[in-house]
Amino acid sequence: MQHVIITGASSGIGAALARHYARCGAALGLIARRQAELEQLAAQLSVPVQIYPADVRDAPALQAAAADFISRHGSPDIVIANAGVSIGTLTEFAEDLPAFQNVIDINVVGIVKTFQPFLAAMRTAGHGTLVGIASIAGYRGLPGAAAYSASKAAAISYLESLRVELRGSGVKVITICPGYIATAMTAQNLYPMPFLLSAEAAAQKIAAIIERGKPFAVIPWQMAIVARLLHIMPRWLYDRLLGSAPRKPRRES
Repeated sequence: MQHVIITGASSGIGAALARHYARCGAALGLIARRQAELEQLAAQLSVPVQIYPADVRDAPALQAAAADFISRHGSPDIVIANAGVSIGTLTEFAEDLPAFQNVIDINVVGIVKTFQPFLAAMRTAGHGTLVGIASIAGYRGLPGAAAYSASKAAAISYLESLRVELRGSGVKVITICPGYIATAMTAQNLYPMPFLLSAEAAAQKIAAIIERGKPFAVIPWQMAIVARLLHIMPRWLYDRLLGSAPRKPRRES
């Protein structure tokens, strides 16, 4: 039986991943801010489930959750740092400063706080996989989503640093960059979302990548092509194409 930790598990990709691993017979530790949604999800799963209502910005709460899970099940096989937020932001507005801070704290530092309390046990066990959910938005800065793009770029670099640090330890680090996934986070987007995946389809692809141990992946494969094009696109052309692009609304989604 695998033992799997998932943050942001109360909805979207996190809940879909929980259902996927439950079908595979894994014991689960589910972390999210919304206790009622966690309880409702856990009631639907016919596997051992521990729920931990916690915010990934709260290091002591995550440390307590990790200690409890490890005491019950030992070192986890997989820890998926999935919790994240997407908020439209503009630098010129002082009222957007807290949004910038929250996005960085959740999308970047939240990954660190998720992994930290499990890492010693995984090192001792000599195996395990740490999975960070980044985004294709981390490839280039998207207008109107500076905080989100910056956070995902930082997440990609952080996960790469961690992967190299843990080389030879038996602990793998996997970076997954989804494109557009049909969740509450993207429901507020007022622009076309090419190659949109359902949360369930995304969860299946993510689980397959984890199973293969692939260190870096973009899903779906069509967005991997888009990501490569964005990466090599000259700045003058990128600026011209994205300068008038639709932007995410300035509110939390």
